Amino acid sequence: MDREFIAERQKGLQNYLNVITTNHILSNCELVKKFLDPNNYSANYTEIALQQVSMFFRSEPKWEVVEPLKDIGWRIRKKYFLMKIKNQPKERLVLSWADLGPDKYLSDKDFQCLIKLLPSCLHPYIYRVTFATANESSALLIRMFNEKGTLKDLIYKAKPKDPFLKKYCNPKKIQGLELQQIKTYGRQILEVLKFLHDKGFPYGHLHASNVMLDGDTCRLLDLENSLLGLPSFYRSYFSQFRKINTLESVDVHCFGHLLYEMTYGRPPDSVPVDSFPPAPSMAVVAVLESTLSCEACKNGMPTVSRLLQMPLFSDVLLTTSEKPQFKIPTKLKEALRIAKECTEKRLMEEQKQIHQHRRLTRAQSHHGSEEERKKRKILARKKSKRSAVENSDEHPAKYSNSNNSAGSGASSPLTSPSSPTPPSTSAALGLSKRRKGRDICITSTSSTSTSTSTTSSSLASCEHRGFCPALTPGCEWCGPRGLAQFHSEFPKRNSEKSPNL
Repeated sequence: MDREFIAERQKGLQNYLNVITTNHILSNCELVKKFLDPNNYSANYTEIALQQVSMFFRSEPKWEVVEPLKDIGWRIRKKYFLMKIKNQPKERLVLSWADLGPDKYLSDKDFQCLIKLLPSCLHPYIYRVTFATANESSALLIRMFNEKGTLKDLIYKAKPKDPFLKKYCNPKKIQGLELQQIKTYGRQILEVLKFLHDKGFPYGHLHASNVMLDGDTCRLLDLENSLLGLPSFYRSYFSQFRKINTLESVDVHCFGHLLYEMTYGRPPDSVPVDSFPPAPSMAVVAVLESTLSCEACKNGMPTVSRLLQMPLFSDVLLTTSEKPQFKIPTKLKEALRIAKECTEKRLMEEQKQIHQHRRLTRAQSHHGSEEERKKRKILARKKSKRSAVENSDEHPAKYSNSNNSAGSGASSPLTSPSSPTPPSTSAALGLSKRRKGRDICITSTSSTSTSTSTTSSSLASCEHRGFCPALTPGCEWCGPRGLAQFHSEFPKRNSEKSPNL
């Protein structure tokens, strides 16, 4: 096949995958995860859940499965079944089974005790758990089935039993809630968050699908998720901001997402949000800015108590008379505190890694940009020109220095330092010059007598640089020298005696 055609198809496939993975709902879909990472998502969790539920029914025979509720949630490792009690066949319940997550830091004993403690939690804004049990690897809880569904079903006009993708991925109509609904539901959710924070119970899993609607009352779901150590629905958002590093601040940030969805009928396109569309009230925008804006994500989240004091929620009157009740033993409170600290520590480590990766990516992108390449080329040219100018300045200086040294050597006569110059010589020195490059050799050719001035001037005018190309017999510079070469009265041999001396 044509290479260009293959490259074009690869580019198109990459763009298609980028669109899918940037969609928050699609990126969490089981089919997408199995396609991108088949090795880690090869297990059939529906079968695993059925095995665990079957083992549970052996010890609890009063329950009976009506049908599995396929893909009504977004988690891959959490499955749902429609249940009934044998002696109450018309009543419907929902069984949820979930595997352990990466943030499970409780011991098995403390984990099972806390799961079994959940049915005793009574609060007007918490959806009650009918039955709960756990083993070393998973937990199983049963709640009453609600025909109206969750707050997300109300916003998207969806049916509770439909698959998650069908209900929320591509809604037919986008419409937010009324201002009074936003105020009432928001106040109820903040009240239950404050209750859990005061009890030291970690949550961190607030989103519209975890808020059950019971008439005009919102009730929180899935308190067990934090005990199981499951990741939050909005983790990919708040893990980018290092100031959102506690479970309390995570709850506040997730509340901002929920408030945005209640107001505009859809989740935000990206976080942080630079500008907010027109809202039913400026008080809504004020709360959104305090939880989702660039400044809030950079500087940190407000507390739940601070949000309750804002104008949007401060004038809401709550009519419930039910008294909250949730007793946690001191030993389990300490275990929850330690588990909460471990969860927050792992979150901060993940945020640090993401921050370092983003800095590295920005640096690589900036370094490889066209503008930076042009700058580097210009700097390289300037550097090469500067070095060329410096080299051209150094060359004439070296040349002039060599000429000066040559002139000074030619002006000084060669004399023997140990003896004065004799008045006459026994032989005239014939100068024959042999030139190779700039080398000059002086050789003795006769023994005719000449004056000392001739010898001195001849030697003084001789320039001898470097080495002679060959040893010339009698060369003053290359051959062996003796005093007889400079004065006729010096004997050529040690045994000869001059009568003049």
